[in-house]
Amino acid sequence: MALRGAEERVQEENLRRMLEPRKDAALFLAPARVGHRRKMNLKSERRGIHVDQSELLCKKGCGYYGNPAWQGFCSKCWREEYHKARQKQIQEDWELAERKMIKEDERLSVNGEIWLQREEEEAYASSQSTQGAQSLTFSKFEEKKTNEKTRKVTTVKKFFTASSRAGAKKAEIQESKSPSPSINRQASIETDRVSKEFIEFLKTYHKSGQDIYKQCKLFLDTMNHKRDLSIEEQSECAQDFYQNVAEKLQTRWKMPPEKVEKAMDQIEKYIMTRQYKYVFCPETTDDEKKDLAVQKRIRALHWVTPQMLCVPVNEEIPEVSDMVVKAITDIIEMDSKRVPRDKLACITKCSKHIFNAIKITKNEPASADDFLPTLIYIVLKGNPPRLQSNIQYITRFCNPSRLMTGEDGYYFTNLCCAVAFIEKLDAQSLNLSQEDFDRFMTGQTSPKKQESDSWSPDVCLGVKQMYKNLDLLSQLNERQERIVSEAKKLEKDLIDWTDGVAKEVQDIVEKYPLEIKPKNQALAAIDSENVENDKLPPPLQPQVYAG
Repeated sequence: MALRGAEERVQEENLRRMLEPRKDAALFLAPARVGHRRKMNLKSERRGIHVDQSELLCKKGCGYYGNPAWQGFCSKCWREEYHKARQKQIQEDWELAERKMIKEDERLSVNGEIWLQREEEEAYASSQSTQGAQSLTFSKFEEKKTNEKTRKVTTVKKFFTASSRAGAKKAEIQESKSPSPSINRQASIETDRVSKEFIEFLKTYHKSGQDIYKQCKLFLDTMNHKRDLSIEEQSECAQDFYQNVAEKLQTRWKMPPEKVEKAMDQIEKYIMTRQYKYVFCPETTDDEKKDLAVQKRIRALHWVTPQMLCVPVNEEIPEVSDMVVKAITDIIEMDSKRVPRDKLACITKCSKHIFNAIKITKNEPASADDFLPTLIYIVLKGNPPRLQSNIQYITRFCNPSRLMTGEDGYYFTNLCCAVAFIEKLDAQSLNLSQEDFDRFMTGQTSPKKQESDSWSPDVCLGVKQMYKNLDLLSQLNERQERIVSEAKKLEKDLIDWTDGVAKEVQDIVEKYPLEIKPKNQALAAIDSENVENDKLPPPLQPQVYAG
């Protein structure tokens, strides 16, 4: 960039201010040291929130701020790497297409030779027929030869012709996602307002203003004809336009850096207000999918407390609580803005409220080590809508000088680091066991609340009662879980006992099978064969004699 020297001086001053009092130290939130500073006396050291200075700056060593979306490069270095990779890919695609063409030519050539030989044999065999038949055969031969050449040319063109089906599908997607009339009216009103402000602003630049307006109109017309390009290619067009206009204002019109920066802000506002609905969260990217993943992740981490992140903010102080609410409001408001610079301004206001909240809590200026964990806490508490889409939009279409240097670039880089930390947050980062972390994530339990003995006397009684009820509900939940667990265990024991008894009975039945014998005949009486039993005297009866 033509403004590189001035931007380097701004960055050096910014880094000196942001990283005091540890100018050369890494931005590493070591829990043991932070715990000592906050008198928390943590017994075990954990990994914590680790962001080295090398991770904030471009990994190519140019001195500007890097960005995770650019794989750790700054805007300028990323564009250089992107162009190299793109040229390499184009060269490989051409080589692949040439190889396919050669193979197709060879196949068609072999098939053509075989066909010609067959036709010559047929023509020779039919040479004895009439002259009319010979003419018909020759005409058929010419027709087939022409068709073969046409098929060959068509096959080669297919390698460089876009699919009509893909174009139709893209048109259907655009029609299905057309904005509502009310949104169109609102966007049109805002576009007209921004256009009038831009024209009034350019009047102060006289001839250079006319040149700027012509270049902006030409760029917008060019972008309207490049809707089919990928979002990365459209971003490249915008970045090239920013760079060319800035260089032209400084070299041709001899404008000072402050005036150039002001003009570039107005140019970005005019262009991106018109391009917003086409380039923000387009259908061709996975930005929406990433938004849903981040929102789901933040909702699952709703149980994270400031103590777990070592956040040096005391929300019981009314002024601090107001600052936290304002910071959350600013980070949420970012989604309502249409211009990348305005979205960056929301991030900057949010960050300044965070620094003020830390300063009031600690009664001393905040350091970079305190800022990042507090920013993470604000993001977790606010859960901003379409967070990834806004980050990607700023990365792709913001004036690169803002992202590479200055406080806007510093705060934006920290926001990217905060989102990356949330996506990779684990038990070790919060000094928790894996079992407790999993239970918190699944909602089986929640962290223990503050004990009633440690409350300050100024705390509202309702708040104390609320936390007491929450603790009671937590205990009831644990008891219920134990009862359910014991009930399931008892059920399993009963099933096992029933299965064991059934198996023992089956084994006994198999070992001693039941045998059913036939019924025996009735035994005959002793005197059954005496036919004269009716003439027998009666049986003797006992008699008693008196003595």
